[in-house]
Amino acid sequence: MRLAIIGLGLIGGSVGLALKQANWRQAEVVGYVRRHEVGSLALKLGAVDKVESNLRETVKDANIVIIAAPILAIKDIFSQIAPDLSADSIVTDTASTKLQIMRWAEELLPPEINFVGGHPMAGKETSGIRAATASLFHKCTYCLTPAPHARPAAVRTVKGMVKKLGAIPLTIGAQEHDSLVAGVSHLPLLLSVALVSATTKNPSWQQMSRLAASGYRDLTRLASGNPEVNAHICLSNQAAIVSWIDEFSEELQRLRKLVADESNEIEKALALANEARQKWLKRRG
Repeated sequence: MRLAIIGLGLIGGSVGLALKQANWRQAEVVGYVRRHEVGSLALKLGAVDKVESNLRETVKDANIVIIAAPILAIKDIFSQIAPDLSADSIVTDTASTKLQIMRWAEELLPPEINFVGGHPMAGKETSGIRAATASLFHKCTYCLTPAPHARPAAVRTVKGMVKKLGAIPLTIGAQEHDSLVAGVSHLPLLLSVALVSATTKNPSWQQMSRLAASGYRDLTRLASGNPEVNAHICLSNQAAIVSWIDEFSEELQRLRKLVADESNEIEKALALANEARQKWLKRRG
């Protein structure tokens, strides 16, 4: 078994570490890197067995190719690797949006290739191979969106790999995926960014920052994420994200009115949100 990982950042590096630690199918793991220092560190950490700086050499003879790159870079990667993919090989990705990825895969990959779109619902505010960890995917939901022509055996292989990462596979359609993650993943990212932007631009920020504690830190954590990766998320899921921003704005305006009117209903609104969150935490636990 030869497994190629294109992109050895937080996600790609963590995939390599987890699969090497599990010794999944005794696979040889080859990583593609653009910078020598990233490759050297990946080898030192044990995330890969060897590194390549040529995309075509990376995927040559690979049974499985995992693309862990920024979303808008994946189209070009598909184009570059398509001629060198082995017949009946499996290609998957880790991108945070799926509709665009599935379209590109259909358009650019050979029909005999088994494409299974993927998205692990896990991450950190830090990025790069230094932030990678074998436990990143432990008990996380890992979304899978198989292409229509992907063979059932190939889908089972990807599900097995996901389980070896410690994650829980969930098969979901691309459109449904993008709509749902826009609310629970992409919207929180932009809310975090908006809070940082609003507060740090305020003339009193220097004094205010001395008072910012755990609440501010927790709510702004996502703003520390990789700007390139996050920009690609926004630009590949525009309609769903804008829809959720509009819905959130309406809810914020409702709360604004309750506060401005000194309404006793504000406590009820807070209690309902508290209850809803506790139910969600209980289901997760």
